[in-house]
Amino acid sequence: MLLPRRELLSLGVRSAAMLGILRYVSACRTPDAEPASYSDDFAQVRDRYFLRVLELNPVTATYLGGDGYDPSLAEINGKLRDFSPAAIAAELEFFREIEQAMAGLSPTTEASPEWVDRSVMSAQLGFLIRLYGDRRYHERAVDTYVSEPFRGVDWQIQQMTPDGAGLGTEAEWRLVARRVNAVPAYLATARVNLEAGIAAGNVPDRRMVERDGIGGSRANASYFRETLAGEAEQHLGQRAFAEAGLTSIREAGAAAAAAFESFAEFLSGAYGADAADHYAAGEDEYGWRVRNCLAVERTPAELWDYGAQQVALYEDKIFAVAAQVADAAGLTLAFDTDAEKRASMRQVLSHLGQDSPRNDDELLQWYVDTGKRAVEYGREKALFDVPADYQLDVVATPPVLRSAIEAAYYPAPPFKKTGVGRFYLSPTGNDPAALAQNNRASVATTAVHEGFPGHDWHYKYMTQHADDIANIRWLTPGAVEDSSSMWQDSMAAEGWGLYAEELMAENHGEPFGFYAPAEYLYMLQAQLMRAVRVRVDVGIHTGRMTFEEAVDYFASHVEFVPDASARRGSDPAANAAYETADRAIYRYSKWPTQAITYNLGKNEIVELREAERKKAGAGFDARAFHERLMRQGTIPAGYLRGT
Repeated sequence: MLLPRRELLSLGVRSAAMLGILRYVSACRTPDAEPASYSDDFAQVRDRYFLRVLELNPVTATYLGGDGYDPSLAEINGKLRDFSPAAIAAELEFFREIEQAMAGLSPTTEASPEWVDRSVMSAQLGFLIRLYGDRRYHERAVDTYVSEPFRGVDWQIQQMTPDGAGLGTEAEWRLVARRVNAVPAYLATARVNLEAGIAAGNVPDRRMVERDGIGGSRANASYFRETLAGEAEQHLGQRAFAEAGLTSIREAGAAAAAAFESFAEFLSGAYGADAADHYAAGEDEYGWRVRNCLAVERTPAELWDYGAQQVALYEDKIFAVAAQVADAAGLTLAFDTDAEKRASMRQVLSHLGQDSPRNDDELLQWYVDTGKRAVEYGREKALFDVPADYQLDVVATPPVLRSAIEAAYYPAPPFKKTGVGRFYLSPTGNDPAALAQNNRASVATTAVHEGFPGHDWHYKYMTQHADDIANIRWLTPGAVEDSSSMWQDSMAAEGWGLYAEELMAENHGEPFGFYAPAEYLYMLQAQLMRAVRVRVDVGIHTGRMTFEEAVDYFASHVEFVPDASARRGSDPAANAAYETADRAIYRYSKWPTQAITYNLGKNEIVELREAERKKAGAGFDARAFHERLMRQGTIPAGYLRGT
């Protein structure tokens, strides 16, 4: 691991706090150990809460495989969430009832699994009450309303039971049709809520309305009218129920498509010509989320300064490696002044971009091949105990998700035996410029982050050890992945993904570990981008940066193109950098605090590991540490700090 000097210096300050965490991490049971003990009173409250949250959030239940968790959820995949005002009021009453029940529990031992789970639950309840009760976010959650129906159906199909004649049972396809049939009523409720928000001045940012709302609704219309029917026809095959099942899907899909087209028209006229920004969470809200949701004891002001320090740290590293890559390629470039460093960095990246795929099919194959190489490296270096049958699948991102992601991972449901994790890669449309940005050297770090030993390996390992992980540690309160999300899970999951990138750079006899020098350069760029995210996310949500200032900062420090906004009209390179930065800042603007979880989560893992190494001395076993840590589930290490 390439441990930055500044982080090494910080370990001495925080190691005492970390030792408390390590007592718990070290005590995590092995597969042969007894399950963690919980008091009966707490277990009853926790399990009641967990089951009810799945009942209230059918798409989250699908994501987790809720129908495999409890028989009462057998029909959950045929439903969408009830966002009606009466349902929201009932939810809030339930959450407050659970809070009272938690407050009445007898004290428990610090550092115990129950103490940790109580902390996790309290944070979740605080977020949900604040989201729907105080902020009334359902009155402006445009992207939630657009994304949930598609995600629910896509995850259903991902989890279907395979047989020799097709994919999915008759009952599973019947539930898909039922969920799709629920779309028109779901969007009608969404419209009522959004109209209430407009009347109260509780409105979304115009960018969300345009991009996720109108654009996403039109993409959904195409998906439900055409793509879904094509998928169903392919998977249903020639089985006895195929014809009736396909008819149901087509009829339901047509109605859903019409509802999304109508929703797009509603959005087009509902918000008028309001040009004001409505994305910022605000200093108080942002600070509250950092403490409550991410369990990070830093103020926004401290994170703002920390972000700048991390950017400087990784810029120093990347410019040094870029000079090495330039020399090896015979490029005569200067790296003296700041302007020279950024100009030379662009030339190095341009040089590497010449080794680009001919088309999207070749790009996808490069990812598949690199993923296999990463798994082989992990086995050869004994980084993990990788089963012989482990494999990494990479598939093209569905059209409705392509505006939001370039590459992403969606895990298999932990509570079901069917379903596979999906490493999504968005096609470029065979655009030469986009293909050049996805050149051969750039593939490795993304393949590692999303694949092995990043998300794919992380989630498959956790699912294998699901019995070791308390149910609430799988929850994604608010939503799985949109502006309603709590992002509690992101500290663990994205922190691990970024940690995996650096882990593969450890020196196992090669100068840059798994990476070739040019691949290592892109790994540093990925680390730098996550450092930039800390700076700009805090900036735009607390008023320290405008949206355009954040776009320019991102373009300068990630794309190495200064003043992109001013130069975009006359400089194609500046325009390309601006568009990339604009997409990134838009994502951060709608998901406050998610962008910072990568860097913060990674560095918490580093601190834990180095404190454990210091404690264990020569007996430190990195593989055992990683496996114990993964069995904590998707919760931030900060919930364990000081225990």
